[in-house]
Amino acid sequence: MGGSHAECRAAPALARRPPGTLTGVLDRLDRLESEYETALIQLSDPAVIADQRQLRDVSRRYKELAPVVAAFREYRAVASDLATAREMLADITLATAGTDSEDREMVRHEIDTAEARLDELDEKLKLLLLPKDPNDGKNVIIEIRGAEGGEEANLFARDLYEMYVRYTERRGLANENLSTDPSEMGGVNQVTFLVKGDGAWSHLKYEGGPHRVQRVPVTESQGRVHTSSATVTVLPEAEEIDVHIEDKDLKVDVYRSTGPGGQSVNTTDSAVRITHLPTGIVVAMQDEKSQIQNRAKAMRVLRARLLKAEQDRQAAELSTARRSQVGGGGRSEKIRTYNYKENRVTDHRIGLTLYKLDKVLLGELDELVDALMADERTRQLTGEEDPD
Repeated sequence: MGGSHAECRAAPALARRPPGTLTGVLDRLDRLESEYETALIQLSDPAVIADQRQLRDVSRRYKELAPVVAAFREYRAVASDLATAREMLADITLATAGTDSEDREMVRHEIDTAEARLDELDEKLKLLLLPKDPNDGKNVIIEIRGAEGGEEANLFARDLYEMYVRYTERRGLANENLSTDPSEMGGVNQVTFLVKGDGAWSHLKYEGGPHRVQRVPVTESQGRVHTSSATVTVLPEAEEIDVHIEDKDLKVDVYRSTGPGGQSVNTTDSAVRITHLPTGIVVAMQDEKSQIQNRAKAMRVLRARLLKAEQDRQAAELSTARRSQVGGGGRSEKIRTYNYKENRVTDHRIGLTLYKLDKVLLGELDELVDALMADERTRQLTGEEDPD
């Protein structure tokens, strides 16, 4: 029963669809389909293949448009089938002069099925047409630091790191530790790690910000609950073609690696500290025994920070109310609270509280992440500005 695009656009069936359907965005979908077909041609163009940046951009756009075009083409076909079925029903009704007809019931069933599927595709396309996060598809660099609370904050930073490692492993994502600065009691002053795989950014981007913990520290002899905090920074990994860094803009220092308490853990100058002079951003790496490896890791983190800084600058131009992820790291500033006594975790951005902290710490973050994703989609659909 499939019909041509022109037939679908002209069919009176679409005009009779209930309010809220896609009739107002068909022109946009037409343009996206043309863009998709152009991208498909470009992917076999030798000139595009020879240009790494252009090939990457075209490939990403083609991948973004594929589900939209597939849904739109099905939408067109179903709309055409619906128009045909309605015409058939009208012909059968005239022919049978109001008497019961098995053919009429069959066609009515086809109409009901087509209308239900059209409603499903309508909602699917609305979601697919929402603005895309430019970092979707990128790997993620996460930095976790102990903030307020002394050694207890460092122990909490370690707990957060272990939580994210478990969560990403559950999702089939790969982890690579880039740098760990251990604290004296087994926590971490700072840990930096890379998460690789499909969906890394889309599932981890909400984790950036101050995290607050309420529990009895191991250092507390009276059993009193303390409040401490750690900061989590989530950065999209930047490729070299995303961020160009001039050698003249870098100051590179090498020194001997040190462990907790400042003791030397290496006899050679393998640790590397890179300062990006135009921005003042400093990245230090010392986990590897090779200076070359530490420099390579430091450059990955530096590129990610520079990309995020530029994206934040652009976003700030659109929204002067935008806040940074880390904030001051203070106890009163928080995106999420982890209360051990009540086995409770609360995400303050969406007002969601779960009494399953033990499971969350084992990496079961899906309920929190899914709720944050749904909240973002709702705000996009209603045109509400991101509160951050």
